[in-house]
Order: sequence, then structure tokens, then C-alpha cells
Amino acid sequence: MLLAACAGSGADAPAAGAWPTIVSLNPCTDAILAEVAAPGQLLAISHYSKDPRSSSMDEDMAARYAATGGTVEEVLALDPDVVVAGSFIAPATRTALEDLGIEVVTFGIAGDVAASEEQIRDLALLVGNPEAGERLVERIDRALADARPPDNRPVEVLLWQPGGIVAGEQSLVSDLLARTGFANAAPARGLSQADYVALEDVIAAPPQVLLVAGGEIGQQHRVLDRLPDMRRERFDTSLLYCGGPTIIRAAERLADIRRAVS
Repeated sequence: MLLAACAGSGADAPAAGAWPTIVSLNPCTDAILAEVAAPGQLLAISHYSKDPRSSSMDEDMAARYAATGGTVEEVLALDPDVVVAGSFIAPATRTALEDLGIEVVTFGIAGDVAASEEQIRDLALLVGNPEAGERLVERIDRALADARPPDNRPVEVLLWQPGGIVAGEQSLVSDLLARTGFANAAPARGLSQADYVALEDVIAAPPQVLLVAGGEIGQQHRVLDRLPDMRRERFDTSLLYCGGPTIIRAAERLADIRRAVS
């Protein structure tokens, strides 16, 4: 009776044995699931999250989990109830997993903060812990509020990504730029998602702020230091593509840059 009374305060959460075990094959869902899943519930993350160049997770957090290469054999050995994957999972892999009785749930790329927060809630509901999802959403909203600039004057910024491409208007990172006091220069220059920008283009029309997330020769050229009206800043590639807790780190970094510009 005493145990039942103590458990009463968490009556909305399912018993631990009722929570599905999960293997994540997507680096973006890796980071969210690590925040909302119960201990022992997330059996493995994707191998991408073990690589700092593609991970959206803290290195220490990623080290707590096993990883798979996404093969059916590796997943089957872990015997999860659910596999969480990106929408581009190979059809043959999905079919094989489902034929083996493993539920496959897919998530696309979040195009803005609202879509990312919806994914957080969906994943938290999937693991049986919606309260954890709400706590993460609250942390994100608080970080975005803290990153909001004191003035409404947008600062022109060009985000130069790996491969020399830019972020389009309908992307999560563009939403974050707008929320932290920047105006994405790409659409104003007639550029869309993944359009290429050469070094000569930057020199010919320097933005107020150039965020360099790539490592190509042109993106590191010394001539960029000789553009007096342009501020150049590094932007880590781990902040580019995923939502969830990554939004918090991205917002903090962008707020620091915006304050320095001001």
C-alpha cells in the first residue's frame, strides 16, 4: 500500500516495463531521445552521433550509448520494440525490420522551430514520457527568449556551409537566424537552399556578417580578413541541421555573435 501511494504522484507515466525499447538510426532523433527516454530505454544511437563532424549530441552524452551502422543485423541483435529513423531510410531495410516484427517510425527534417518542437512531443509520447518532452520544449523556448536581441534592427548575415552552399529560407537555421536578430542574405540575393556561393561572390558583395561553417580553401582565404565592413565568425557544423536540444546551443552561439556585432 505504501508503494502504491508513492507511485500515485506519477500515475500519468506508464510502468517502466511498459515503455518500448528503441534504437535510433537518425542523428537528429538520437539527441532528442537521449533527453526524453528513460534509462535503459534507448538501446543504441546512430553511428553519426559518434562522429563530431556529424553529431548533434554532446560527446560525453553520445559516449553513454552503443551505436549501430543501421544494418538490419545490428538492430535485430538489440531486439528493440521500435526503430526510429529518418524519412530516407532504405525501403528494403524498413521492410525487413517490419517483417521481423519491429515497428519503424520515421521523422523528416524539421524546417523550423515549431516543427522541431512537434517532433520532440511526438518522440516523448512514443517513449511514454510526454512530460520530459514538455520540459525540453520549455528549455528551448527559454533559450530563444534569452537570445532575442534588444533591438529590432536585423543584421544581414550569409551562412556559408560545407561545400560552399547556403541555407535557404525554409530551413531551421534560417528560422533561428531570424529569431536571434539576423536577416538571411541568401534569399535577397536570389539564392535558394544549397545554392553555391564562390569566394568571388562574397568579395563582390560582402554581407554584414559572414558565418563560415565549411572548411573549403575559399572559405578560409586571407582576403576575407581584408573586408573592413564585414565581420567573419565560425559556426560549428554540429549546429546546422538538427533541432531538439541543438537549438539551445545554436541560439546561444548566434546571440553571442549578434551581441558582438552590436
